Amino acid sequence: MATPAEARARVHVRISGRVQGVGFRFCTVDEARRLGLTGWVRNTYDGGVEVVAEGEGEPLRQLVAWCHSGPPGARVVAVTPEWLAYSGEFDGFGIRH
Repeated sequence: MATPAEARARVHVRISGRVQGVGFRFCTVDEARRLGLTGWVRNTYDGGVEVVAEGEGEPLRQLVAWCHSGPPGARVVAVTPEWLAYSGEFDGFGIRH
């Protein structure tokens, strides 16, 4: 689905570009928590960043929009969101290794 139709949803986002070594994960945690979202963020072996977040539709869309720029120093080339059903499995938002 292109955007979440229901009130709560999950989004799996892959971000590529110069997104490692610039604080992307730490800033994503701050942004997600500010938006009241749960889930995780991690670096990927291909040099990207992966995010799984759950919450209300509008804050999720705001997080995806934020991922297009990220923190200062990041150079985002592509953001690929996949909208999924809400599961409620997360208690907070943190960095996954």
